[in-house]
Amino acid sequence: MPTSFHRLLPVLLAFASAFPILAAPAKPNILVIVGDDMGYADVGFHGCKDIPTPHLDALAKSGVRFTSGYVSGPYCSPTRAGLMTGRYQNRFGHEFNSGGAGGGLPLTETTLPDRLKAAGYRTGMVGKWHLGDKPEQHPLKRGFGEFFGFLGGAHSYFESSGVLRGTEPANEKEYLTDAFGREAAAFVERHKDGPWFLYLAFNAVHTPMHATDARLAKFAHIADNQRRTYAAMMVAMDEAIGKVRAKIAALGLEQNTLVTFISDNGGPAMPGVTVNGSVNTPLRGSKRTTLEGGVRVPFLVSWPARFKPGVFDQPAIQLDLHATALAAADVAVKSIVKLEGVNLLPFLTGEKSGAPHEALFWRFGDQTAIRAGDWKLVRYDVNADTRTGAGNQGVTAARLYNLATDIHEDKDLAAAMPDKVKELRAQWDAWDKANLAPGATEDGKGGKKKQRKKTP
Repeated sequence: MPTSFHRLLPVLLAFASAFPILAAPAKPNILVIVGDDMGYADVGFHGCKDIPTPHLDALAKSGVRFTSGYVSGPYCSPTRAGLMTGRYQNRFGHEFNSGGAGGGLPLTETTLPDRLKAAGYRTGMVGKWHLGDKPEQHPLKRGFGEFFGFLGGAHSYFESSGVLRGTEPANEKEYLTDAFGREAAAFVERHKDGPWFLYLAFNAVHTPMHATDARLAKFAHIADNQRRTYAAMMVAMDEAIGKVRAKIAALGLEQNTLVTFISDNGGPAMPGVTVNGSVNTPLRGSKRTTLEGGVRVPFLVSWPARFKPGVFDQPAIQLDLHATALAAADVAVKSIVKLEGVNLLPFLTGEKSGAPHEALFWRFGDQTAIRAGDWKLVRYDVNADTRTGAGNQGVTAARLYNLATDIHEDKDLAAAMPDKVKELRAQWDAWDKANLAPGATEDGKGGKKKQRKKTP
């Protein structure tokens, strides 16, 4: 018996070398980047001419650019709540920046870093949190193993007060956007053996309008001071993103790193918001409205090892990035009952065609919207039309637009197509039944306060 085995051993070894056992593919690293209050028109991959964004443009070329990429709210904190949970923030009372009566992201919600940490990822956050400043709401209590940034909704770019490393003051000396790029690159270096998840949430280009002198000098040709400062701030963010991606490439991690990029809402360009010089062309509306200019944003997804560069024209939403990241990490998305985002990977690899969603929905107080196919039914802030800033004048009646032919939302078809209005309103009403009333919060037993009836 041993003699026979010895005779077979060379054959077995030769067979094994010819047909090696394939190792399980390594889980990808995941980098989720969020810009703050960016104009839809203010990136090179959307045709911007006066602000160079070479690093974002390179990211767009490496992956898929979404022409109908949305966020679930026209304000900073609600959008981030939706991204972190993978659910419409209206479901748990985070409709506004206050996050409802309790303030911040409810502790009843499970976050993306919670889920990825459980899957073996090292998790870190750099940047703006804006999801609660109580000790129990701190990023280190919501799934992140490391944190460098600030807890509120806005921050000086030159003053260190409020900037934390973990829970301690960071005493930061560098321009804040540059510091975020530095810290993000350092996180990648520390965890190069992976897998890691990094949430890089810039406060650029949110007010206050602060830029370095060297970058301002590059835009001396822009006459408008606000636009000139905004351009310098955009370049700082682009350079920080470039620094992080350069680190990823230098470590040989580029092919197997999933990178996503969005703005948290449209550029603020109307009364009632802190205008920063952004431009939303060819969209109408602004941050704080449910018009396209408030909720359609620059939206990129790149993973060179899995799918080819291209353009995706079907509507998608930032909730999908949560589900996509989990699927990439081999976390069973279907087992998460409350998750509302869709895994985009099959659509990006060509395994699936068509639209990820039958419809997308918005509710921001009295402002509402639904997009189904090319049709959009919307009620929006009157100030978006008047631009007078004369207080809260309420919202418009329901208006119907065909975005395929009217991306600027100019021609209201509601009177001409009452059946379409009725159809979309019924879809929105069905979605809204699962929402809390604006400002309401879930009670300790998971109950819900009575919701207010509103239709688009």
